[in-house]
Amino acid sequence: MKIVECILLLMLVVTAVGALNQKSSLLTVISFTAFGLIMSVIWMLLQAPDLAVTEAAVGTGVTGVLFYLTLRRVKQMKETGDDK
Repeated sequence: MKIVECILLLMLVVTAVGALNQKSSLLTVISFTAFGLIMSVIWMLLQAPDLAVTEAAVGTGVTGVLFYLTLRRVKQMKETGDDK
């Protein structure tokens, strides 16, 4: 196993554990997004470009944005007292 692959796998584990142990929801979303980005690089190293592009677009891009927008909406609802 190459050193680059070992470093990426270690970073993958660190971001996964980091996402689970964050106190802040925003930091959890950032860790989750970093996890998806690292996973897409790993897919490229495994010579699966179709999975890499899908992971980058959906796992990192769309999901990260949706989680962030959800957090923002929840914060707005808490500030206004709107519980609908």
